[in-house]
Formats: sequence, C-alpha cells, structure tokens
Amino acid sequence: MCYSAQVYAEFKAFKRHFPGVLMDVDAYVKTFWWDRGLNPMAKAPRALIRELMEIGPPELQANLRAADAEAIAQLEQEMFAQRKRVADAERKLETKVTKKAQEDVRIGTKKVDAAKARMASLKRTEFKASDARVFPGIYCPVMVSEGGQRVVKPMRYQCRPAGKPAFYDVKYPGTYNARRDNLEGFWGGLFGYSHGVMVAERFYENVEVDGRNRVLEFVPRTGEPMLIACLWSHWTDPKGVEPDLLSFAAITDDPEPEVAAAGHDRTIINIKPEHLDAWLNPEPGNLAALYAIFDDKRHPYYEHREAA
Repeated sequence: MCYSAQVYAEFKAFKRHFPGVLMDVDAYVKTFWWDRGLNPMAKAPRALIRELMEIGPPELQANLRAADAEAIAQLEQEMFAQRKRVADAERKLETKVTKKAQEDVRIGTKKVDAAKARMASLKRTEFKASDARVFPGIYCPVMVSEGGQRVVKPMRYQCRPAGKPAFYDVKYPGTYNARRDNLEGFWGGLFGYSHGVMVAERFYENVEVDGRNRVLEFVPRTGEPMLIACLWSHWTDPKGVEPDLLSFAAITDDPEPEVAAAGHDRTIINIKPEHLDAWLNPEPGNLAALYAIFDDKRHPYYEHREAA
C-alpha cells in the first residue's frame, strides 16, 4: 500500500520537469469552488492551496483567502475555549484531584497545541516538506494525457469509479491503491483506459515493528522524483446534488527487496520516464504493452527511516 506520499503539489514543479505540460485551470476551479462556493469536501496539501492563491482566477483566490480567514477565526475560538477548559480544571485540581479534571487538562492542552500548529500552517508563507504531503481522501495533482497533451488535474487520492454510488468510498476504503494482480478484475473498467501519474519524492508506509505500528519514510537513493503509475476516473452524481469528482488510485506491485526487509508487502510502481507517454496514452487492446512497462519499472533502492 502507499499510505501517504510527499508529492509535486505545485504546478510550477511540473513545469520545471515536464516542459509543455498544461494546468487544467477549470478543473481546479470546479474542485475548490463548486457551485460558486468553496467545496468543503476538497482537502488539499497546503502547498497546492498557496499556489492557487497566487496564480488561480481572482475569484478563487479571494475565496480561498476568505476560507483561511474563517478557519483562523474558528481556531482562535477553539483555543480560547480549550484554554478556559484547562484553567478551570487546574483550579479544581488545586482543591481535589479527579480523573475528569486531569483529563480536561490533558485533552485541552493537546487541542490548544493542535490549533496553534494548524494556525501557524495557515499563516506561514515559506515552504515545508509537510506542505506537499497527501493522504487518502486528500486532493493531489495528477498528470494525464488529453489529445496527446500532458495536463495536470487535481484528483482525490481514493478512487471512486464512474457509475458507482457515493457510499463506495466507505464500502471500499482501500481504493487509494490498485493491486497489479487485480487490474483486469476490480479495476478492469479503468486499466487500459484512464491512466495518470502522481509525481512523488518519497512515500510512507505503516509497518509493525516490535509489536507496535511505525510509519516508515522511503526515499529513492537516486534522488529522482518517482513517476507513480495511477488509474483515475471522472465520477458524476446522477442526481446532480454532489459535485463532480476526479479521483485516482496508485498502482502497487510486489515489494522491492529492501521494502520487504523493512516489513512492508507492497511497493508503488515507479515507471521510467521513457515510458511516460505510452502509459498516459494506453491502447486498451494491448494490455501486454502496459504490463511490459511495469516489468521495466525503475528500481532506485528505497532507503528508509522512521518518519518524524
């Protein structure tokens, strides 16, 4: 599985490495400003949002800034409420120690710290690696091909195939990854038809070590960005109530030896640059050519460490 990844969240990163690539501005607007109101379901890396505030259409920029201001105001209210909760509990503890008062101090302090961190992230302008990290359910730029032209679109990292009901997300929560050995089964409607690439610099996996879960960070020793093979879909609500959804899944294969040694049983498929256009422009009647791309994938050696 690919539990999380640090990706190319900004379009300018794609422009540097893929000359001629275009940004589907309309898709970005529809994703983050649906029906002339911010789409509360569209969560994205901070780096992506900051870039839209700089290069997006003026109306979208204004609405994103307004959303930040509203979020900061809500965080300030949360901090005030939780600080009061802590202060009240500490006064009670001066006279009598109770489990509830101790929990109020612990939980309230934790929530204040979380609100402060979130507020700092909203106000910060300098880039941090965490600003480009995606998790399942988060939107991420994905490069596809339209008429032979490479195009970047925002897509949710959890695929809901067209024609499936919205509860599909809950019924199949693991659809952010597509196993290679099930591409012609579960993913048969997309494999050979709707291909994309997520560009990532590192990926993260949950691994059990000494009886406890740890998050490991894997980075290619070569330092090259990974071209992660993906399947994607454009879902529309037949009732017209929910906004259109662009979503994708990263394809995984048997683990690289060093990943298996670290305790994980899958690895994303990191395709070679020379196969990029062939992958993005598949021939449905020639699946063998697509499997050949997988067989010729890159093996950069993924160094790992426990994530901070």
